[in-house]
Amino acid sequence: MNPFKKTGCAVLMALLGQSAIIAQASAQATTDARHGQELFMKRGCYLCHGTVGQGSNAGPHIAPDPVPYAAFTIFVRTPASQMPPFSDKVLSEPELRDIHAYLSSIPKPQAADSIKLLPKAELK
Repeated sequence: MNPFKKTGCAVLMALLGQSAIIAQASAQATTDARHGQELFMKRGCYLCHGTVGQGSNAGPHIAPDPVPYAAFTIFVRTPASQMPPFSDKVLSEPELRDIHAYLSSIPKPQAADSIKLLPKAELK
């Protein structure tokens, strides 16, 4: 076999291997808000933060518009309050990303003055 063909094949194989690795990493980086909602309920987050992250007497509101992911991770992994820490053994990085995606997907509530049944004079 021609040495140039051998080298070309080796380079092609290396590029294909790298493409597969990049595709796999990209797939792992995607988030699933629906799965995040399931985890939010399954792991008991809703007990303190409400079913849509609205908060309660036991925990602050965390949605809509949650803090950026880096701050969210710190909040979950090493909380400064009464919340128990959720290590990566309890809640994996992809699971945490999915929960953040769920919280980010929650729409803002409708403005009170846009609700037709409420007269604007009563809102003041």
